[in-house]
Amino acid sequence: MSDKSSREILADLVSFDTTTYRSNLPLIGYVRDYLASHGVTAEIFPNADGDKANLWATIGPSGSGGFILSGHTDCVPVEDQAWSSDPFTLVERQGRLHGRGACDMKGFLACALASVPALVAGSLQQPVHLAFSYDEEIGCSGVGEMIGLLARRGEKPAACLVGEPTSMRVIVGHKGGRAYRCRFVGSESHSSLAPRAVNAVDYAAEFVMFVRSIAQELALGPSDEDYDLPHSTINIGSMLGGTAVNIVPKTCTVAFEYRHLPELDPQAVFDRIEAQVKEVILPQMRGREPTAAVTFEPIYDYPAFDIDPAHPLVTRIKGAVGYNGHSKVAFGTEAGLFQRDLTVPTVVCGPGAIDMAHKPDEYVTQEQLDLCDAALRRLLL
Repeated sequence: MSDKSSREILADLVSFDTTTYRSNLPLIGYVRDYLASHGVTAEIFPNADGDKANLWATIGPSGSGGFILSGHTDCVPVEDQAWSSDPFTLVERQGRLHGRGACDMKGFLACALASVPALVAGSLQQPVHLAFSYDEEIGCSGVGEMIGLLARRGEKPAACLVGEPTSMRVIVGHKGGRAYRCRFVGSESHSSLAPRAVNAVDYAAEFVMFVRSIAQELALGPSDEDYDLPHSTINIGSMLGGTAVNIVPKTCTVAFEYRHLPELDPQAVFDRIEAQVKEVILPQMRGREPTAAVTFEPIYDYPAFDIDPAHPLVTRIKGAVGYNGHSKVAFGTEAGLFQRDLTVPTVVCGPGAIDMAHKPDEYVTQEQLDLCDAALRRLLL
C-alpha cells in the first residue's frame, strides 16, 4: 500500500460504516493492513462478542516513554438526517470534506495514519503508539478493555494526545459523565379505578422533580469559568410509560445523565438519587402494592479530565499547534480514562469543529487536516 495523504486516508475511513451499532472490524482490518505495508505490526483486541475491536500499534523503539495518538473508530447514526450526499462517501464542497465521521473523529485518525511513513523513516528515539478504539459514542465503553490490558502489562507512555475535534485548539479539561435508566413498576387498572392502582408515571414524575431539584443545586454549586457552561448539570433524556389514556400505567422508564466537574463526586450524586427512591418513593408505592419496584440500570460512566495548563505536555502541544491559548469543553472524551487508568498525562486536540459533529452533512475542512498534519510532524519528528 503506497503512501497516502490524510485526505485520501480519510476518504477510505469514511467509506466504512462504523455506526456504533455495527462492527468496526472492516475498518480495523484496513488500518492493520496499512500499517503492515509500512512494516508496523498492530495488535487487535476484540470485544467479548468478537464483532468489534480496539487496535494498538507501536512505531519506533519498544519500551517506556513516547506518545499515544488516540482516537475512536465509531460514529453516530445517519438515520432520519437529511444528507446532501451519501454519508459514507467523502465529498468536497467549497473546501469542506463531507462525510459521517469526517469531523468526529476520522479526520484525526487519517492524519495519524498519514504520519506513519515519516515516523517509520524518522529514526525515532521514543515510540509513537496508535490507540484506536470502538464504542466511544455510547459512553467511552470500548477503550477501557485495551487500557486495562496495557496497564497490566506495564506500558508506560509519557503522553497521550486524544484527537477529538477541537479546531486544533488545546483542551485541558472536560466534564465527566454518567447515565442511568430508572424503571418504575407499579400496578395497572382501568382508569376509572385509578386510586386502586399504583401509577408508575406518577411516581416517575416525582422522581424527575427530585432530579430537577439536584440540577438546581448544582447550578449554584462549584463552577469553573473555563467551561462554556461552568457548573455540573443533570438532564432527563427520556421518559416512557403507559399504553393508553384509559389504563393506569404499570411501568415507566426514565433515562437521565449528568455531566460533572472534576471536583464533584459522581457517586455521591447517584447515592442521593438512589436514597430518595429507596427511602421515599418506593415505600409510598409498596404501601399500596407490595410487589412495586424501582431499579437502576447504568448506561455509561466516564471520568472527568483535567490537566494543569502549566504542565510541560500542554506547553509542548501548544508549540506544535502554534497557538498559546487553552480551554475546557463540556463534551466527553476518552482522555480521562487514559489519564486515570494508565496514569499518562493527556491533552485533547484535533481537527474539525465539534459543532459540526453528529449533524447531517458533517464535515472537516482541508485546512484543519493540513494544520493537524503539520502539528503532528512538529510534535513527533
